[in-house]
Amino acid sequence: MHAPRKRLGQHFLHDPGVIRRIVAAVDPRPEDRLLEIGPGLGAITLPLLEAAGRLDAVEIDRDLAAALEERTRGRGELRLHVGDALRFDLEGLPGGEPIRVVGNLPYNISTPLLFRLLAAHRRIRDLHLMLQREVVERMQAGPGGREYGRLSVMTQLRCRVEPLFTIGRGAFRPPPKVESAFVRLVPLRTPPVAVADEARFAKLVTHVFSRRRKTLRNALRGLLEETEIRALGLDPGLRPERLSLAEFARLSAAWQPPPAEK
Repeated sequence: MHAPRKRLGQHFLHDPGVIRRIVAAVDPRPEDRLLEIGPGLGAITLPLLEAAGRLDAVEIDRDLAAALEERTRGRGELRLHVGDALRFDLEGLPGGEPIRVVGNLPYNISTPLLFRLLAAHRRIRDLHLMLQREVVERMQAGPGGREYGRLSVMTQLRCRVEPLFTIGRGAFRPPPKVESAFVRLVPLRTPPVAVADEARFAKLVTHVFSRRRKTLRNALRGLLEETEIRALGLDPGLRPERLSLAEFARLSAAWQPPPAEK
């Protein structure tokens, strides 16, 4: 039996009931282009492969990858990519069809991996992900709460967030210290707010939430004057977590970074 590697954040799903719920939520079809991130011991890989007939998977652990190739031999077309999901070129997958991403994201890299997936949203049809429950709560949070932040804004700009169900600690080996949740993200063809320059929007959101304890007048010092903030209909005394997507869009449109920063 494979010993879970703590440095890779390995927690292997083994609960048959949870596995069935996940596969039912994904509802894989033969025409789907599926990509699984972190297949591990293959708990989800095997039913996905049997339903769809083909599957790409990214696994960083070479021992697990070798075992998975052996387990899936003759059970469908598995294209296994051995490497770090943070460096995997999702948009470089052959074929132009939209990709359906499924994964149990390691909690220690879940946030940077989410941002990498969001950056490739134009190539993705949907994402079905197991994450720390608190991460899912942050993704769906609205303005005003402490969960609302950069992840909330950037996820909701690009995707519809559909939390599906929570998963108890006992469904994994070894049990993680936190509860998990399964979520569906569906990239939006049209963002909920108009953003002319997504890179500038992202940079401003990152800047402001790195100073979330400050008021807007202080968080935006050097970027926008207080009079400019007021001209956008915003109170300079507000804190960043009070702003909606539309208000962040207005701020980013008004901010003109120096040419070297664009």
